[in-house]
Order: sequence, then C-alpha cells, then structure tokens
Amino acid sequence: MKNYLRQLYLNDRNQLNIEKISHQTTRLLADFLRQRRLQHVMIYLPFRNEISLISLMKYYPEAEYYLPRINEQRLTVHPYSSPREVHPYGFEQPAEGALVVGEETLEAVLVPGLAFDRAGYRLGYGGGYYDRFLSEIPVDVFAIGVAPNKLIVDNLPREAWDVPVGWLASEKGVIPAEKE
Repeated sequence: MKNYLRQLYLNDRNQLNIEKISHQTTRLLADFLRQRRLQHVMIYLPFRNEISLISLMKYYPEAEYYLPRINEQRLTVHPYSSPREVHPYGFEQPAEGALVVGEETLEAVLVPGLAFDRAGYRLGYGGGYYDRFLSEIPVDVFAIGVAPNKLIVDNLPREAWDVPVGWLASEKGVIPAEKE
C-alpha cells in the first residue's frame, strides 16, 4: 500500500508549481519561527521536487540553520555551512567528517515528506531515518512536517515505529497536527 501511495503522491507533487508553493511556504514558516523566537532550525535540501526551504534564510536571517546527514542508519545534525557531498541516493548532504551538532541544540526540525496526514504521520521514501531521528530529539523541539497542502491528507498507513510531527506547514499556513 505504501509503495502505491508513494508513486501516487510523487505523481501528484510533480504536477504542482513547487517553486510557487516553496515561496509561500517559506514566508509562512519564517513568520511562525519568528513569532516563537526559534533560533536553531534544521532544514533539508530539496530532493525529487520537494518544497525548497532555502529562501527561509532570507525571510528569517536571525536564525542559525542546520542540515541532516545520513550516517549509516541515522541522521546527524551539521551546520548549514558545512562542506557538502552527494549521497548515493542522489541528494546533497553535509560531507563526511563535517562538524556534528547535538540534537539538543535544535529548537525546530523541518521534516520533508511525500505526504502527511492530519495527525502528523508522514509518508517518506521508506528509509525510516526521520522516524528514528524524531524519536531521539528532545520533546520540546518543534517538529514541523513540510508538504504541499494537496498532500496533507486525512489518513496514511502507519507502522508501530512511525513518529508523528506536531505541526504541518504548507503554502496555506502552519497548523498543529490533530491529536488522536
């Protein structure tokens, strides 16, 4: 079921004007982060037509930004300015040996997804990296799922190890995930 949904949502996302959606989403995210005075923010580099958060640094320059790196089966956190390399899957990430920052430094984590459901559960590419990472970060960190509004759906299939985000960000705004 998840593989079918991945293909469906990839096709849906490829039909969207991601550049416009990225612009609107980052402006709204900047306002959200600024209002809450969140200064240490992990973003991601876009992959496969994901919403780009790069302009967030222009709209909210007061914050410090970080990037994830896949190290074996987990994500590690690195300064945005770290040297970069291309992962075997094809996305850019901090290079091996880049300075590692502790998860406790973060105040917000922006999480990419193919789709999210209204309860904050995500459909990604199937590696489980963000689920493991989200289960390890402090509970007071704002975990914010980022996806086009069209790909925030009522329900997604879940596994026991799936970890929901607390907030959902799209071109329509930043809203709390629904409590179940």
